[in-house]
Formats: sequence, C-alpha cells, structure tokens
Amino acid sequence: QTARAMAEETRDPQRKRELLRIAEICEWVPAHPPRNFWEALQAYWFYHLGVIMELNGWDAFNPGHLDQHLFPFYERDIREGRLTREGARELLSCFWIKFNNQPAPPKVGVTAAESATYNDFVNINLGGLTLEGRDGSNEVSYLILEVADELHLLQPQLNVQVSRVTPDELLLAAARLIRKGYGYPSMFNADCVVEELLRQGKSIEDAREGGTSGCVEAGAFGKEAYILSGYLNLPKILEITLNNGYDPRTGKRIGPETGDPRDFESFEELFSAWTRQLEHFVDIKIRGNAIVQGFYAEEMPAPFLSILIDDCIEKGKDYNAGGARYNTTYIQGVGIGTLTDSLSAIKHHVFEWETVSMEELLEALRTDFQGREVLRQILLNKTPRYGNDDDRADELMRRAFEAFFRTVEGRPAPRGGTYHIDMLPTTVHTYFGQVTGATPDGRRAGTPLSEGISPVQGADRNGPTAVIRSVSKMDHAKTGGTLLNMKFSPKALEGEEGLRKFVALIRTYFRLGGHHVQFNVVSAEVLREAQRRPEEHRGLLVRVAGYTDYFCDLSRDLQEEIISRTEHEVA
Repeated sequence: QTARAMAEETRDPQRKRELLRIAEICEWVPAHPPRNFWEALQAYWFYHLGVIMELNGWDAFNPGHLDQHLFPFYERDIREGRLTREGARELLSCFWIKFNNQPAPPKVGVTAAESATYNDFVNINLGGLTLEGRDGSNEVSYLILEVADELHLLQPQLNVQVSRVTPDELLLAAARLIRKGYGYPSMFNADCVVEELLRQGKSIEDAREGGTSGCVEAGAFGKEAYILSGYLNLPKILEITLNNGYDPRTGKRIGPETGDPRDFESFEELFSAWTRQLEHFVDIKIRGNAIVQGFYAEEMPAPFLSILIDDCIEKGKDYNAGGARYNTTYIQGVGIGTLTDSLSAIKHHVFEWETVSMEELLEALRTDFQGREVLRQILLNKTPRYGNDDDRADELMRRAFEAFFRTVEGRPAPRGGTYHIDMLPTTVHTYFGQVTGATPDGRRAGTPLSEGISPVQGADRNGPTAVIRSVSKMDHAKTGGTLLNMKFSPKALEGEEGLRKFVALIRTYFRLGGHHVQFNVVSAEVLREAQRRPEEHRGLLVRVAGYTDYFCDLSRDLQEEIISRTEHEVA
C-alpha cells in the first residue's frame, strides 16, 4: 500500500514504474512462490525480517547458500531477457544495504564494553557443495563477491565454502577481496563441515545442504535448532587446578579438591587433576543450561521460525521445544592456545628440565611475576609453544582437546538432542582474560587469552605453514566449528604470485582437515595510526572473531589483542 501511495505522488515515470513493481512483488511474496530473481530476494528479506522481529538479531539467522538458491531464478531471468547482470547486481546491492541497516537490539554488559558496533552475525555461504556433491558455485557467487567489494559494508558477513571440487577461480576471487583488508570473506572447508554433520547423525543430503552460520558453527540449514550454551574458560580451570579447587581471584573454593600441585610427582598427576576440574565445570554448565533451555521451551515460543524449520509442524512442537529435525547444543571451549602453552611450561620447566620448582612457579603466578621477569622471559621464550609445528607442544594441545571432547560429546541435552563442542570465543577471550590470573606460559594477569584455536598472540614464530600444521593436529571433525585467525602483511599478498601462494596455503590447510580460517591483511602500523587518529580511520574494518567490525569502535583491550597477533610476511 505504501509503495502504491508513493507511486501516486511521484512525477517521475521511471520511479512510478519501480514503485508499482515493488507493490506487485510485495503482494505476491511470500504468500506465493517467487517467480523471478527480484521476487526471490524480496521473499528472502521478508522471511529474515520475520525471524529477527520474533526473536532478536543476535540469533545469527541467515539465508544460507544464497548463491545456489538464487541461481535458478537468475539463470532463467537472464535467458528470457527479464534481467541483466548489472540489474541483478543492483538488486543484490540493495539486499546488502538492507542487511547492514536492519534494526538492532541494544548491546549490554560485556558485549557493549567490547564494541559500540552492532553486528547480527548473518553469515552468507558461497560455493560449497550441491545436494549431489558437485561444486555449488555459480555466476551469482561471483556477483555477490563483487557487491561486497563495491559496498565495503560491515554486514552481512560473507564466507566461501571450499571443497575439493571448488574451482581455483572462486578462491582467487575471494582472495582478491581478502587482500583489500576488509576482513572478509572467511574461508570454510565444506568437506570438513559435511563430515562434522555426518558425525552428529545428520543425513548426507542434509549435511551437504548445510553449512556455517553465526561465527563458524556448522548446521543443517532449515532443519536444525542449535544452541550455543556458553563459553568455558579452559585456562581458568587450570588456574583453579593449580590452587586445589580455589579461585585465587576471590579466595573461594569453586572446584573439587584435586590435590596440592606441590605434591605432584609427575605431569600426569597434574593433567589428571585438570581433567577432574574440567569434568566438574562441564557438569555445572550442563545443569545450568537445562534450566535456561527449559525456560525457552516454556516461555519463549517461536511460531514463525517453527513454520520455516523442517519437522516442527509434523511433530507439533515449537522450535525452542525440540520441534526441529535436529536439536544440537554446543559448549564453546576458549583459550586452547594459552592452556597448551601453560601445560607445556609446567611439563618441561617443572617436571622435565627442572628450570623452576612448582613452589616457585606458583609464587610467581600469585604475584603476577613481580620481581621475576627473568623467569617470565624463560617461560615465554624457552617453552615449546603451540603454533610452531612442535610436537612437544602440539601433543599437549591434542590431549587437552580430546579431554574436552570426551567430557562433553554425546551427553543428553534438553529438546531431545545431544551436546557437542565448538572451539570459538566470539570476543569473550578478552573478558575471560580479565578474570584469569597470570598463567604458566608467562602471560600476565588480566590480559587476553588466546582466541579461537589460534596460537597465543605472538607465540607462532615459524611462519604460517607451521601454524596450520599445528592447528590441524586437532580433529576438527569432532567439533561443530573451530575458529582460526591469521594476520598477514599486505606485502605478502602482492601480485598474482602472492595471491596464488595464499590460495595454496588455504587449500593445504583444508587438505590437512582444518575447518575454518579468516584473515586480517593490515599492518600493525596502520592499526596504531587508527588508534592515534580514529576520526581518520572510521571505515577501517578488521576481522575480530567470526565476524568483522570497525576497528575504531572496539574496546582498547580488543584493539590491542588484534594488534598483538603475529603478522606473517609471506603466504
């Protein structure tokens, strides 16, 4: 009605035709199936708007494989002369602007402190696999990359799903966009995503039609209700282990008494104690989550979303009450890099090399290394560290990861599903760092933990190939998503040779079994300049966690964490 009223008022014949077309389209979809490219986009937007109005924009709902869904309409419209490539690009641009400008709930608490920018975690998938297992990329995939390049907007987030049959042409097109320093698209291993979903009990068809949403989480699009139940501070659990169940920050006992570490005669005793503490805190999280999910099921129905998700109607159950075909609950592990390097420091310096006694180490941690800078530098620089393809450290990462997996995997969850693990922090690694004391790897109290599955900031010293080799020693398919951040100097991606080396690095990582990788291509000097003169760098986008944000809107702690990430000079 509004479009028709505006058409009556305008004196511009072209605008009048456009408004009448808009009115016709809005009267047709979504009540009827879309008949063309424009109607398909409008239907998409109505569905998305309905979901975020019913719930809220933080729930990371997204259009999934947008390129695959739109391509039949695009192809037919082009063939029959109803649409040009430039016309499709203009419509996609309008669609992108809609996503960027959609209304948003206010940020509160920790999230408000981290960034003044709203981001709703819409993550559009390009490429990937078709239902039959063939390459899913098409002309619309490239159009979308062009639109993202031209508009340079904060959102929607964009990722490329890379399989063994994805053409290098698509990776190169994505790499050219990454090279510009926008922080997107992120890159996902479509074959790994399928394997993850199959392990969780999804059918091969649902797994291939699935992909990733939110930050890095795998899901069966249109058929699954997955919930991120909260984050688990893995280094904090080690801190509590080293204090026999007590939190030194509060002086309260919050974990079981697992023994005074000064009495441990081997590293295995320490690791066993950490595992017991881990089990204790996972139990607490699962009990708490049962209450939260019960509240959602009883008090927060989502009828509109339930219409869109398969099997809710057939079961007669709401989306939040277990109506979806698959109901998955994740617990996110945070700080695996900090934990690994801390375990490595204890194993090697206390039990094997006897560089320092447990008593001396505990006192150094208690005082945040005051008066013990020499010891801190030894821990920082003389410890086998994760991210350098050093099996002495990487094996400890693998053991800690497997312990976390065994503690969580397959446990019954509300709504009839089971628990699985994710390895992503969003930005909680900065907050978790604020409540975690000094750690045995030389990290000072209150500073950020490692993010995602990335090495500790600055600890990876043997180049990007060593990083991906270390990270791939984790079995990514046992998760529902892992997050790897890498930072490159702009010089590393210069020219076609630099670009092809970059694409080869991504291919290699995915052949090794990696789930996801994303990049910042920006120098530390530029970021420092943005801190000094934020008014001149308001448009500077960076990759934070599984999303892009304006650098100048981030908290100082988060800015410093991004700057401190290792900057690789060669791909």
